[in-house]
Amino acid sequence: QLTMSLNSSTLLNEEKAQGAKRNTECLESLELQTPSSFQDNPLQQLQLASQEVLEKAKKSGRSKCPRCKSSRMFYCYTCFVPVETVPTKEIPTVKLPLKIDIIKHPNETDGKSTAVHAKLLAPDDVTIYKYPCIPEYEEKRHEVALIFPGPNSVSVKEIAFHLQKYTKKGACASDDGCFREPLLKQAKIQPEEGKNPRECISSSRSEGTKLKKIIFIDSTWNQTNKIITDERLQGLLQIELKTRKTCFWRHQKGKPDTYLSTIEAIYYFLVDYHQEILKESYEGQYDNLLFFFSFMHTLIKDAKCCAGKE
Repeated sequence: QLTMSLNSSTLLNEEKAQGAKRNTECLESLELQTPSSFQDNPLQQLQLASQEVLEKAKKSGRSKCPRCKSSRMFYCYTCFVPVETVPTKEIPTVKLPLKIDIIKHPNETDGKSTAVHAKLLAPDDVTIYKYPCIPEYEEKRHEVALIFPGPNSVSVKEIAFHLQKYTKKGACASDDGCFREPLLKQAKIQPEEGKNPRECISSSRSEGTKLKKIIFIDSTWNQTNKIITDERLQGLLQIELKTRKTCFWRHQKGKPDTYLSTIEAIYYFLVDYHQEILKESYEGQYDNLLFFFSFMHTLIKDAKCCAGKE
């Protein structure tokens, strides 16, 4: 499942319909959960900016988009800006280590997508395209990858190795074809004093195969075929996030729990990229990408709890 929706009015009406006693009991039951149950929900461990601004907005109800004047809850999913009751200065911003393109299916309802979260929270590094209006990637296949589970997908830690098969002229037609072609001679590199020659060569290769952009498809799983088969996406390195499980409340039946919502996929990829490729300790640098997602997750979970659904 790559999409999300939230009927805020319905949720707010459900909350108001519940008595104070039931709300108290619900909160107490949440507080009595064992530590292991919190470990099962990674959203509990996030280092997030204060969500007080969202709490206030929830109590005041829907508000106008400052641009199109439409009535929205928290943010406008068409203009990619917070509503009037959510000051922009109180929304965290996240700096990403690479650029992200999100390709959105034309039939996907704007209000059901978590892709807008990425644009709101990392506006300088995220671009959203509505299919079929997408960029040409052929000349940049050596620095672009696509997040999509498939038979030829690789893990994040394998990115550097597989990008070595790509050149600025494009990608090899297949893995076999890549290995049939003679390898280009490596320029002789004089090792710096005190450094292993192999380390210098490895460093040079990594510079030449540096990943600069990641592409995500934003649609339901039943809609992905139209986009993934587009000729403009053929030949791109595909990456699959195989070890993460979704916390999304609209997970499609019959699909693996490793199929993530768009914002989850972006977040988990960046965490893995930070650790596996950048080789740096992760200390919550991208947690605020789940600023809206985690708040809505709690909101919906509490509403279901108080309605007796959990």
